[in-house]
Amino acid sequence: MSHRVLAIGDIHGCLCALTTLLEAVEPSATDTVIFAGDAVDRGPASRQVIDCILALRERCKLIFIKGNHEEIMLDAVTGRAVMEPWLTFGGRATVESYGGSIENVPPEHLRFLQSAAPYFETETEIFVHANLERGVPLANQSSDYLRWKHIDGSEPRYSATKRVICGHTSQRSGVPLVFDGWACIDTYAYGGQWLSCLDVQSNQIVQANEKGELREFPLS
Repeated sequence: MSHRVLAIGDIHGCLCALTTLLEAVEPSATDTVIFAGDAVDRGPASRQVIDCILALRERCKLIFIKGNHEEIMLDAVTGRAVMEPWLTFGGRATVESYGGSIENVPPEHLRFLQSAAPYFETETEIFVHANLERGVPLANQSSDYLRWKHIDGSEPRYSATKRVICGHTSQRSGVPLVFDGWACIDTYAYGGQWLSCLDVQSNQIVQANEKGELREFPLS
């Protein structure tokens, strides 16, 4: 059986887009699915999205990379930071998905988010939520670059041999941003555009939206 590496961009609580996308790509036990982070906040169904991802772990190898929205949610829910900045940054929709109270966040969800990876590396790709600082080894990258710093399309290659797959910088066109050594697959699902899945080997993009629509095209 073939082994696919499938990278999925920022979900932001868009359950219909996620379930439609997963039904289309049908991850199997031989596949690795890598989520680029920001599964939560802004959209209406963060709790249900996390439940869906947890269920997917039973079907395939799953890597979840911590995004800035997971970071700020964890800081707020665990008391490391005040609540209000998170609520105004998209967290209010997340709280509503948990029935209106953070007390309803299951321990399993917190453990899952706390276990998220800072990045993931294969022989050909580096997967990260936001960005990478040039010349700094992966193990020494700051959380500011990994989870918060946007790209603008002028970044130099981070690696001579590996492509960086990231999210975080929403592409309001609904089309991934591709430039030398980089591909950004945050395609603004919560803003009415598309949730993207990149098949790393075939370089094919499959997208779904909150209307349950699908489209597919090669990554340029």
